[in-house]
Amino acid sequence: MSFILTAILVLGLTGLVLGLVLYVVSRKFKVEVDPRVGQIAELLPGANCGGCGFPGCAAFAEACVKSESMDGLKCSACKSEVMQQIAAITGHAVEVGVEKVAVVRCAGSCANRPSLRVYDGAPSCAAAALMNGGATGCFFGCLGCGDCVKACKFEAIKMDPETGLPVVDQDKCTACGACVKACPRMIIELRNKNKLDRRVYVSCVNKDKGPVAKKACEVGCIGCGKCVKACPFEAITLENNLAYIDFEKCRLCRKCVDECPQHTILAVNFPPKKEAAPAEPEVQEPQVEAPVQAPETSVEQKTAE
Repeated sequence: MSFILTAILVLGLTGLVLGLVLYVVSRKFKVEVDPRVGQIAELLPGANCGGCGFPGCAAFAEACVKSESMDGLKCSACKSEVMQQIAAITGHAVEVGVEKVAVVRCAGSCANRPSLRVYDGAPSCAAAALMNGGATGCFFGCLGCGDCVKACKFEAIKMDPETGLPVVDQDKCTACGACVKACPRMIIELRNKNKLDRRVYVSCVNKDKGPVAKKACEVGCIGCGKCVKACPFEAITLENNLAYIDFEKCRLCRKCVDECPQHTILAVNFPPKKEAAPAEPEVQEPQVEAPVQAPETSVEQKTAE
């Protein structure tokens, strides 16, 4: 019986000593947490997407509190109203940036870009890019394995089973950039949403020469340069056989869309253009012949009569 009591006392004293040690250590190494960090963390989505450049939402909240200004601090998943609330908590001003959205710059669907071989490797775009470059003849376009879908924390991208291409839900997209980093072909780009979410862009990244690009994909850019000449705002450049539209300069006039012979330039969320009404034929008024007047009789003729 005494042995049992001794064991209990020893265990109790050991627990008490360890508890005191932990208490002293916790008091000595206590880290004071600014309550504003928690307030900001509650406003953040908590997806830990990394679009802000920090490893998680908690790290971003801490950076907002410790920073002397909000310059360079932006949660891509937060709307401008939320960023204004975060700025109010920190006591700093924040500049509201232009909202962006992810755009898939490839139109090489199953119909436009037929398969030439069978890819039987790992279901990953990164692996397919390292192996044989995919199943089509285009070594620049979408590989169709859905790495961007797996990387998106907001379920804003889905693969279209008919086209084999990723489709971005612009209402769910937060422009965090995770899909951009996940794509080994770099066909996904963050572009300005613009007014009414309208966008004009070249849906191709193929840098091969015209005949090669056209053979690989029916809607591939052939580098003809007609769009460059048609743009009145100098928003289009042609480099390495590929046209690119600068969304900062583009004024959404869509003149390049009409000039592209490959239909590679897409205009999104625009109403259909009104067809010009056929010109009405001019109605010619009937010409009325003037009445024939009798010749006037001179005074001499009347005298002679």
